Amino acid sequence: MDYTLSNPALNAIMQKVIAKNPSEPEFYQAVMEFLTSIEPALASHPELIEEKILERIVEPERQIMFRVAWVDDKGEIQVNRGFRVQFNSAIGPYKGGIRLHPSVNLGILKFLGFEQIFKNSLTGLPMGGGKGGSDFDPKGKSDNEVMSFCQSFMRELYRHIGADRDVPAGDIGTGAREVGYMFGQYKKITNEFTGVLTGKGLSFGGSLARTEATGYGLCYFVDCLLKKLGDSFEGKTVVISGAGNVAIYATEKAQQLGAKVVALCDSTGYIYDADGIKLDVVKEIKEVKRQRISEYVKAVPTAKYEDGRKGIWTIPCDIALPCATQNEIDIDDAKALVANGVKIVGEGANMPTTIEATNYFMSNGVLFCPGKAANAGGVATSGLEMSQNSERLSWTFEEVDAKLKQIMTNIFNNCDKTAKDLGMENNFVAGANIAGLLKVADAMRAQGCI
Repeated sequence: MDYTLSNPALNAIMQKVIAKNPSEPEFYQAVMEFLTSIEPALASHPELIEEKILERIVEPERQIMFRVAWVDDKGEIQVNRGFRVQFNSAIGPYKGGIRLHPSVNLGILKFLGFEQIFKNSLTGLPMGGGKGGSDFDPKGKSDNEVMSFCQSFMRELYRHIGADRDVPAGDIGTGAREVGYMFGQYKKITNEFTGVLTGKGLSFGGSLARTEATGYGLCYFVDCLLKKLGDSFEGKTVVISGAGNVAIYATEKAQQLGAKVVALCDSTGYIYDADGIKLDVVKEIKEVKRQRISEYVKAVPTAKYEDGRKGIWTIPCDIALPCATQNEIDIDDAKALVANGVKIVGEGANMPTTIEATNYFMSNGVLFCPGKAANAGGVATSGLEMSQNSERLSWTFEEVDAKLKQIMTNIFNNCDKTAKDLGMENNFVAGANIAGLLKVADAMRAQGCI
């Protein structure tokens, strides 16, 4: 991919990022998308270049890498690598998930941490940006093996985190089980019971609605866009990729709002149910039995299953919600979706659309909702969990859901207004990046050159 920008000042920053961070294509992609989209703000905000705000913001404040040795059920020692990227703390303590997946490396976590800066800024909550994880794969591991890994992981990470310093959360591969094991080890080592992790179990400080938050928030954001157009989810056909928390609860909320969700997928393949996905069947398969999505057709014989998840984007739909992983929609997928009449694409995952695909959508009149805005509901509710922990209280599901809906509405309005003010109405990529950036940039300037 060509990472050359037409603006000389922005191109100099981009080339420095590439030179200082070798072999990190996901990070380059995130920075490229960001720098390209914020160019319209430079005329009215020359300080972004003059005071090196952009040059500072693409450089993590701290990168931590460590060995994680643990013992498996056979008594053999296994060794993984752990990371924490503390990217920017200008508006609050570092906040971002812990990803456990074989694909995890420093470059992927830098891309995720960089995106998290602006996502967290958009929520309006006092949270900086960070991300962490390991190349450990929890799939196929026993509870004892997962516990052994999580405890070893936390024995190093604990010294770098804290309720007012850095508050990790769940992510791919890190659910309530993993968060519980990590929290227990942190509490044991530090002799403290604090809100140092979010996504905790309800019995020890977790928040109601956290599981649903990212998927619900995605639909709230898209619903705001539909309302702006004088429309709604009612009667719309929706295709959603993924089969984890984000996809499941985006499906649930879309159905509650009147849409018909016809497809879901996991890493092995996708299901198509023309009559609408039966969510109770999906929840039983993925949340209870932890099986492959292919099991769906056994319970619903009228549905179809296809190996390989790429084909999901050939299904005609009004709204596409990619909720699986980065770069799952490429230019060919974008062309297929546009040819089949898609009107709105909302990112439930982090950067699931390539730059080429994003540009194709926008140049063909598709309204594109970028992940740093549209999927901010998860971290927003993590921020609400932090508030509940600090106040030593617990809000009802309805209270948290109402706060989440208001936050997502505020994010949409902020992105929409920012884009309009720049003469770029409906360019939510620029709106999200610039709105998120300006708040962080103002805090960085106020705090001096640090």
